Amino acid sequence: MGQFALFTYVRPFLETVTQVGVSTLSLVLLGIGIAGLVGTALIGAFLKDGLYRTLIVIPTGMAVIAVVLIVFGASLPVTAAALGVWGLIGTAAPVGWGTWMVRSLPQDAEAGGGLMVAVIQLAITLGAVIGGLLFDFSGYQIAFAASALILLLAAGLAARTARIGTA
Repeated sequence: MGQFALFTYVRPFLETVTQVGVSTLSLVLLGIGIAGLVGTALIGAFLKDGLYRTLIVIPTGMAVIAVVLIVFGASLPVTAAALGVWGLIGTAAPVGWGTWMVRSLPQDAEAGGGLMVAVIQLAITLGAVIGGLLFDFSGYQIAFAASALILLLAAGLAARTARIGTA
């Protein structure tokens, strides 16, 4: 949910805080997409070496990016680089979730996959609604800070799941 509370509002953030024009906006979004393609291609190696570590690092990294955007959002180079890293790790995150689901429920992967899709759709909806309310009524700083907190909570839950799984 945390990543959707931020990412849904990247465009208005870029237009109002970073103050980019249409061409620059398109280039930044293209950069996010290209980085996402690279991240999706590379994520498999990280999942082989440590599934839970990856599931902890991704939301933690995204939380750090949210804070970077709050602090340096007016700087186009910093914002573009941070959003590139966001694309690199954020787009690859669902591959990690799917891998965890298949490993956790090997006999019920299809049912688990259906449940995962429903949870992701709920997270998108709640993240967009909560992020939008915060963005509109309190500003991008509060929306992005809430996103960072939710992402850190997700990292904590992944760490707890890793401890339970290895116990």
